Amino acid sequence: MSIDRYETLNQERNLRKIKKRVAAYCRVSSDKEDQANSFESQQRYFRQYIEHHPDWELYEIFADEGISGTNTKKRKEFNRMIACAKNGDFDLIITKEISRFARNTLDSIFYTRDLKKRGVGVVFLNDNINTLDGDAELRLAIMSSIAQEESRRTSERVKWGQKRRMEQGVVFGRSMLGYDVKDGKMYINEEGAKIVRLIFEKFVDGGKGTHVIARELREEGINPMRVKEWSNTVILRVLRNEKYCGDLVQKKTFTPDYLSHEKKVNLGQEEFVIIKDHHEPIISRELFDKANRILDAKSFSQEGRAKHSSRYIFSGKIKCGRCGASYVARCKTRKDKSKYKAWRCYKGVKYGSPHTDGAGNSIGCFGASIRNEEALHIMYLVCRQLPIDRRRISNNLIKTINKVISMDMTGADTDTPEGQMEAAQKKRTDLIELYISGEIDRNEFAALREKYGAEIENLKSMEGNIKKQPTGPAKQKEPVEDIKKAVEELIDGIEYEDEFYTQLLDKMVVNDRENIDIYLNLLPIKWSYTAVAASKNAGP
Repeated sequence: MSIDRYETLNQERNLRKIKKRVAAYCRVSSDKEDQANSFESQQRYFRQYIEHHPDWELYEIFADEGISGTNTKKRKEFNRMIACAKNGDFDLIITKEISRFARNTLDSIFYTRDLKKRGVGVVFLNDNINTLDGDAELRLAIMSSIAQEESRRTSERVKWGQKRRMEQGVVFGRSMLGYDVKDGKMYINEEGAKIVRLIFEKFVDGGKGTHVIARELREEGINPMRVKEWSNTVILRVLRNEKYCGDLVQKKTFTPDYLSHEKKVNLGQEEFVIIKDHHEPIISRELFDKANRILDAKSFSQEGRAKHSSRYIFSGKIKCGRCGASYVARCKTRKDKSKYKAWRCYKGVKYGSPHTDGAGNSIGCFGASIRNEEALHIMYLVCRQLPIDRRRISNNLIKTINKVISMDMTGADTDTPEGQMEAAQKKRTDLIELYISGEIDRNEFAALREKYGAEIENLKSMEGNIKKQPTGPAKQKEPVEDIKKAVEELIDGIEYEDEFYTQLLDKMVVNDRENIDIYLNLLPIKWSYTAVAASKNAGP
């Protein structure tokens, strides 16, 4: 409703001596019994307060149930109240205090300012602030900042208290397949425990894959209990869950922003709380370790390359120069029905072009898309311009390869790496015990896990290469010239070496179709290219 329209209605209301319509807003407890009491008492309070003003009448009381005030996005009643206010349904909002309205300073200022433009004021009773007053915004900013800081401190106190309780063995989380969680303790649910044991037996003793196990459980009519349907990912989560062998690992997720309350997967940003032999296990530790060694071995294929490493080689590396979000891969279809992969800004994919949502937030992005072959060709052009001595590198690599071939022909180093790979897998599996015992810290744990993972990958690749090697006199016919040519192509940056580009690239920032910046891990230098120039030889 426009300001002129509001003034016209206000004049008519004064002429007819119509009472001012007043809405009230509150947040009540999430506990059902307490909620009923709180809502009734607040209704009674607001009614009595409005009755003391003869020129007021109650329009409606809006109440959100047990939702934090630090963010307004999930507060349905709050948003409905704002929509009604913008529609001119009432003239004034009353609420007890700023902390009940919003503990986010920006939200407080944004909504009260927007409502004031439409002639709707907000009265904070306990804080003695009426947003229609001249100095209201300054006082509101001060009080909102204090409320926001109190939220931050409360969040820190809660997180600190939760971590201390986790260290004491208190379980935070809900019941799961095989365990019931009650009063912070885990109790075996025998019905679910039988299913857990069956899954491990099928995987380890039966040698069946996760897809097969999920299908068999569906066909046998076994109830998945905690999920809608059995799937390979559900089976994989069961096989990877350390709780089934009696260990407890908590803080797998964390909340980086106390205002948004958005949870993220903990990738080492915060310290895990790990307690070994915390509760009664459903399966033996030996069976759990064996299952996870099998999973580790299966996680690498095609001569040690990760299964999906070539499909999404630029994942997390292409950034939007407009909003900063990562680009995501999308499969597209050409007019001739052929498929190709393109990268688009995640915010653009999720929200579309830039616009304002119902709550007044600016969302969306029009970041330019880029085809996968364009990104590859850009990397090819970058590699061609790298300030390195290509001939020297090529000669050194050929010399090393010849030396390895000579060693292999003499039989000096022909043992298969299977034993070494098994030892590396065991080292990686045993890392958690070293971390729990305090022999290594968190940083060492992460570094060693990455090291052993790379070692396993290399050994797997070596094993595949050894199997392909000819034996005896055939080795003397090794196509050295072909190897030399392949090395020279790699050094020159041939496009098919996707994995090489992935390791080389730090990030690619797409500002628009004509302006793409490339940052490399190798050198602290930025290259800038146009997408049009880069796509000349990239295909249709």
